[in-house]
Amino acid sequence: MLYFFMKHVLLGPILRLFFRPEAEGLENIPKTGGAILASNHLAVSDSFFMPLVIPGRRVTFPAKMEYFTEKGIKGAFKKWFFTGMGQIPIDRTGGSAAQAALDTGIRLLREGNLLGIYPEGTRSPDGRLYKGKTGMARIALEAGVPVIPVAMFGTDIANPIGSKMWKPTKIRVKFGKPLDFSRYEGLTGDRFVERSITDEVMYALMELSGQEYVDMYAAKVKEMQTADGKAPNGVPAQREPDRIPETKAG
Repeated sequence: MLYFFMKHVLLGPILRLFFRPEAEGLENIPKTGGAILASNHLAVSDSFFMPLVIPGRRVTFPAKMEYFTEKGIKGAFKKWFFTGMGQIPIDRTGGSAAQAALDTGIRLLREGNLLGIYPEGTRSPDGRLYKGKTGMARIALEAGVPVIPVAMFGTDIANPIGSKMWKPTKIRVKFGKPLDFSRYEGLTGDRFVERSITDEVMYALMELSGQEYVDMYAAKVKEMQTADGKAPNGVPAQREPDRIPETKAG
């Protein structure tokens, strides 16, 4: 009830008024049953606008545990708010915690839910598309669900990294055609298969979003960034013509 109250009564109307979000490809989202919505990740607000434009269905996102464990009134408000936005706490501190996160995602999908995942693992540090992590592929194989690529546009302008206030701007969300990986049934745990699936999803995201692709993990690039936020040495300023996920590169 809290999720739909936030979406349709409290927060949703305000976001629609100031950001005029529009969606393309909504016919690619199943009316029922589980599916992974695999999105590029430009800003925190991605998790607000993607569910907002999907009529009739709830989207659940894994979120870092820190959003739910802060003390005091502010912490209580954050927990209430992120719960209302359909996010569930995930402990990312170790191997067993990572497995628990995967198990939670699989359970939600088997129950027929839509699960939002950011394959890059973190927000893009510079607006480009970075190498995907294979956890998404493992979840898709275990749950036996399709993966729908999602491209966000404008959220990095509305909500730049580090910003406290959002700037009204036009937001677009584009949903691609579902990717079916049933041909890999029974191959969960095969790292080559999981990498192949992940690269196929990232290739679809690259085509859908028009972003430049960099074959490095975004988290690693953030670690390497200079103090002024510029891209580190070794990260190309722009994508070379053949710099695409390995699956399509052959």
